[in-house]
Amino acid sequence: MSGPRTPSARVDVCIVGSGPAGAVTAATLAERGHEVVVLEAGPRFDFADRQRRMERHLRPAHGWTDVWDMGGPRDAYTSSGTVDYPLNTTRVKGVGGTTLHWLGLTPRFHEKDFEMESRYGLGTDWPISYADLRPYYAEAEREMGVAGSEDNPFAPPREASFPMERFPPSYSDSLFAAACEELDIAVHSVPQARNSEPYDGRSACQGWGTCAPVCPSGAKYDATVHVRKAEEEGARVVDRAPVQRLEHGPDGERVEAAVYATPDGTEHRQEARQFVVACGGIETPRLLLLSKSEQYPDGLANSSGVVGRYLMEHAFAGTNALLLERTEQHEIGFITSESHQFYDHEEPTPGSIKLEFFNYAGPSPLDLALGDGRWGTDLQEAVDFEFGNHLQIGALVEQLPDPTNRVTLDTDETDDHGNPVPDVSWDVGDHAVASLERAQSVQRRILSSMDTQITGQTDVHHPGAARHPAGTTRMGTDPTDSVVDHRLRTHDLDNLTVASSSVFPTSGAMNPTLTIVALALKAADHLDADL
Repeated sequence: MSGPRTPSARVDVCIVGSGPAGAVTAATLAERGHEVVVLEAGPRFDFADRQRRMERHLRPAHGWTDVWDMGGPRDAYTSSGTVDYPLNTTRVKGVGGTTLHWLGLTPRFHEKDFEMESRYGLGTDWPISYADLRPYYAEAEREMGVAGSEDNPFAPPREASFPMERFPPSYSDSLFAAACEELDIAVHSVPQARNSEPYDGRSACQGWGTCAPVCPSGAKYDATVHVRKAEEEGARVVDRAPVQRLEHGPDGERVEAAVYATPDGTEHRQEARQFVVACGGIETPRLLLLSKSEQYPDGLANSSGVVGRYLMEHAFAGTNALLLERTEQHEIGFITSESHQFYDHEEPTPGSIKLEFFNYAGPSPLDLALGDGRWGTDLQEAVDFEFGNHLQIGALVEQLPDPTNRVTLDTDETDDHGNPVPDVSWDVGDHAVASLERAQSVQRRILSSMDTQITGQTDVHHPGAARHPAGTTRMGTDPTDSVVDHRLRTHDLDNLTVASSSVFPTSGAMNPTLTIVALALKAADHLDADL
């Protein structure tokens, strides 16, 4: 239930955003005795409503964005890049943020992801190493509840077993594994923030099969877990309170207040000693750009001019095929096998590739009927041939930071509060295209060895985005080409921290959420020391 939306008296920490970074930071600091207020742009969703949202997802009258009520003037944006960027499918505005609809995969970045310039002369190095983040990775796995196994020979070193046992491979995984063994390609399990057994007061996975975009049981981690823990420790979470801008003091060295709006249109100022922006890879730079002032005419914390620049995504490569036997690839809802064999590359290009073996049965009978207009005997024949013997291999590939890939403000279009909407300009780049081509070559090799009929592949020049935006307020040691330092504090203002994938200097080809949470835990330690 939503509480009053008037501001608290000056608190220790004001956090903007209640996704994984904001929620974990809030819970950590509240547990240590600090007074915390979280401002969330979207509503508080009722857990009991999740089954209805799942049903909405399954019915053809509703699209992906309908599940969590995305769209309309509140969520308006433009996309001016070479490749269309579907922003509203990447995010959820509401308490819990984008983890309400994420798939739940939680691999760690590899050592080389932190050392791209040193190793390959590409991109830039992080100001921290894998070793610096390693203990926070372990803490993040415990906090979220990660099921996994130490069967991945390519994984970076770890200090302890996973909190829970892995999920077993599916039947179709065994078909892929047999083919890959003949080709000397290693297949292994996938770490994921999904309960394989009861954990942290939540049930084991109940097999609903709709993990993205909604888990009705709560077995898959989402940030409401840490929102609840934060509130139990006294933190205050204010929903439907979109922050309009941050205001700094007269010397421009410290933020004084977050100005937020309430549903009745009233604006309030929440004052705090420390501020954390945790709005994701797009809304974080947008908020800083909206907070321009006389001292910061190009946007708050933007003396470098790079706020919004260096947007990275994981381009997706996919290959589909039909096998003339049952694959049993019915919708499990998540991936149970991968291969990281092509991740730690020797040469600069092609870059990292993470192969994913999907549990996907092919187009549903409804999709076949609606898509091709087939009914009766024709539909039955299509279902017999195309459903249950479909195979799909996907891949995430590495994209390099490029200053022309960026988030800016589109002053020609405004949101429901009259603010310029974010404009996302994204292109793939030659490095990612070469990596996509390499990924598809490996995929074709595997599927051809299985005597399949390949039915389609991703256009490498116009691939889908994996919905992992990063890099737009990047971390670095040089204030002239980065926004935050090694502890995620902005170079320009000494009480403003950014906890988000937006601080990634490079993005590798691994799902980002575990790294987001690990960095948030690290930032919380620094904030706790300051307070």
